[in-house]
Amino acid sequence: MNRKNSGPKTPPAPDGEKLQKVLARAGAGSRREMERWIAQGRVSIDGRAARLGDRVRPGQRLRLDGRLLPAPILTPKPRVLIYHKPEGEVTTRNDPEGRATVFENLPSLKRGRWIAIGRLDLSSSGILLFTTDGELAHRLMHPSTEIEREYAVRVLGAVPADALVRLTEGVTLEDGEARFERVSDAGGTGANHWYHVVIREGRNREVRRMWEAIGARVSRLIRVRYGPIALPRLLRPGQGEYLPRDQMETLYAAAGVPAPFERRGATRARSGRSRALRPSRRQRR
Repeated sequence: MNRKNSGPKTPPAPDGEKLQKVLARAGAGSRREMERWIAQGRVSIDGRAARLGDRVRPGQRLRLDGRLLPAPILTPKPRVLIYHKPEGEVTTRNDPEGRATVFENLPSLKRGRWIAIGRLDLSSSGILLFTTDGELAHRLMHPSTEIEREYAVRVLGAVPADALVRLTEGVTLEDGEARFERVSDAGGTGANHWYHVVIREGRNREVRRMWEAIGARVSRLIRVRYGPIALPRLLRPGQGEYLPRDQMETLYAAAGVPAPFERRGATRARSGRSRALRPSRRQRR
């Protein structure tokens, strides 16, 4: 019986996943940084020095500078969570003073961990993004990406027009010059007045310090947008919801990171309406 020649067979897919990709997703840094660390001999797989081009399989042990890393997540389920941070919560996993942390209200994960994209100080509220994708978090926080953050700021007393101009031209802080991309009047009555400001940096208490630099006193600060993602109007403080797939794609594009949704096994975030999460027991008390 004659058999038809079907041509060369497609080679099987490589076993495992690229090492630098696994490390970046675990939150160690960007893929390029991981490639440098691998070349510098800082990474090992099952006791041997890793090489560029190595792939990782389930069950293998990874070490960075001799420290054992969590088991690699080879079938990633990228998720992004919008959380409405209330005042009085700290953006750390554990607080030595026993204060409430933002991580107490997040859903538990069977694999991976939540990584906070940026921070909000204790007395600030508003949108805080979390993801299980370390590379996405790294890119969104890196200064070179210049992701916009928008804040609603309540200031005590009137602010002269020339002072508002200074905020967009640049004011000097102890850690260098800073400026707002835009400042817009949002109205107000009595002694309080609201402004919306847009900034592309994430230095510690930068927005508050800029207003203080022109002699204004901030009485309330709410982050209403991080990059292309705005704080949902109906999301209450202490609550969170998963970002739907279309918005996740927009966020990945803003970060300059390829969206991983086409891979088999990746979680497809719901399109359309986000799924709200219940606040934790501590928040409901």
